[in-house]
Amino acid sequence: MDGKDGARPQPGKPHEVSIVNRETAHVTGVLHVDSFDDHSIVLDTDLGTLTMTGEDLQIKQLNLEEGRFSVEGLIHSVEWSVGRGNKKERGKGFLARMIK
Repeated sequence: MDGKDGARPQPGKPHEVSIVNRETAHVTGVLHVDSFDDHSIVLDTDLGTLTMTGEDLQIKQLNLEEGRFSVEGLIHSVEWSVGRGNKKERGKGFLARMIK
């Protein structure tokens, strides 16, 4: 990938994910929280959309100014996908984005 689609890190913008014993995760480079419940968390990051699934997931820290996020619970999976698009799209609901 060439970095134009947000799939590569920007210089000076670190993106880091650390998971300890599948019970705690710390993420940097977070731009926006799309959705969350106790089984799934979807985050927009500098490198695309990050989806975490698990059991009893609880957000412990969220600081969007610094791009930091922490969660506790039993983590089953972590998956990245290509970012959703520009910042204007983030404020729209799912259906509004689909019916352009």
